[in-house]
Amino acid sequence: MKKSPNPFKDILLSKIKNKTALVGVIGLGYVGLPLAVEKALKGYQTIGFDVQKKKVEAINRGENYNRDIDNQDLAEVVASGKLKATDDYQFLQDVDIVSICVPTPLDQYLQPDMSYIKNSIKNVARFVHRGMLIILESTTYPGTTNEILKPVIEEKSKLQCGLDFFLAFSPERIDPGNPWYKVRNTPKVVGGVTPVCTEIAASYYQHIIDGKVISVSSAKIAEMEKIYENVFRYTNIALVNEMAILCQKMGIDFWEVIAAASTKPYGFMPFYPGPGVGGHCIPLDPFYLSWKAREYHHHTRLIELAGEINRGMPGYIIERVTKLLSQRLKKSLRDSKALLLGITYKRDVNDIRESPALEIIKKLTGEKVKVSYYDPYIEKVLIDDKEYYSLKNLNETEVKDQDIILITTDHHKVDYRMVIKNAKIVFDTRNAIKSHFENVEKL
Repeated sequence: MKKSPNPFKDILLSKIKNKTALVGVIGLGYVGLPLAVEKALKGYQTIGFDVQKKKVEAINRGENYNRDIDNQDLAEVVASGKLKATDDYQFLQDVDIVSICVPTPLDQYLQPDMSYIKNSIKNVARFVHRGMLIILESTTYPGTTNEILKPVIEEKSKLQCGLDFFLAFSPERIDPGNPWYKVRNTPKVVGGVTPVCTEIAASYYQHIIDGKVISVSSAKIAEMEKIYENVFRYTNIALVNEMAILCQKMGIDFWEVIAAASTKPYGFMPFYPGPGVGGHCIPLDPFYLSWKAREYHHHTRLIELAGEINRGMPGYIIERVTKLLSQRLKKSLRDSKALLLGITYKRDVNDIRESPALEIIKKLTGEKVKVSYYDPYIEKVLIDDKEYYSLKNLNETEVKDQDIILITTDHHKVDYRMVIKNAKIVFDTRNAIKSHFENVEKL
């Protein structure tokens, strides 16, 4: 009888098929927790790892802190014992497959902060064993899996990638607040360090998600694919932001322009202007590529120009606010009262990461404006060591007391009719108010 050239591959593929593989997820944030819950729902015994004890304790009580997860789904997998959380990485020694879903922020110089990935892989390397599959899901620059993860694991374990253990990259595709696309039905891209690594990782995801699994030729291709997705969005957002500024100067309603252009059934995809770009991925990931490009003596001019435009939007908002107060109320910006409606980076989510509203608050406060905000999803926010609290209720009295209302996030849980009726000026940066009103100004 002919022996398999790689018995560890066959054993792991069998465990995946029979759902006897013990799986782990490192990082239980907006990417890791939905992935862990989905794995548990599909029948795999799942362990979630996180350094934040509050998250660990909440999950083990079946308490949900992620709006993109159904409360009942989390409660079900915890109660059944299919999902448990821990901050003890020694449990990795029993795990067959581990996904790394940790943050990848930028530092103050727009350079990658790889500390979360490096710390995670050091923990994995301590407990890696033959037949183990490691998958990086954190968005990063092309080459990370081969250049950082592989050498550390091989040096620590003295095992060979593709033969003794398996390593792949599969970019997360989480869209917070999206009611249609979740982990379960979103296509998954997979690229391994070796063809065998790709084969095993793809087989695994085919048992996890209902959407299509797309195998690419390498981890580097998968890493670049994710960056390209976000560069595409980032540069197009910069384009519409610049167009919005120009159209305002020309007296053209850019929102109507977009609506008209969107009727073209081919060759056009609508993007929308706003007060800036927020979230973990879109405003950060393109700069991973810019940073890496310097290694090849290449200057990514378009990405950096897009960054200049997008990062300049909060300042442009302040300019517009200043003019509106002067023209309509004959009042200066200093000592005026401004109320921001929504400070999360996106509609109907409780996520403030990189939200442009925070920068707007900071700039307004710097100009001695009396700033307040209302957001049904964020009770308190800390900006430059100063705490700001959301209004408990958005009512007529509060609105009438303000010189200007800024719609910085278009949450559905806002009574815009009441706001329009009682506000002196409304500056709508999100096109939340579709009709024309004398006291409403659009971005």
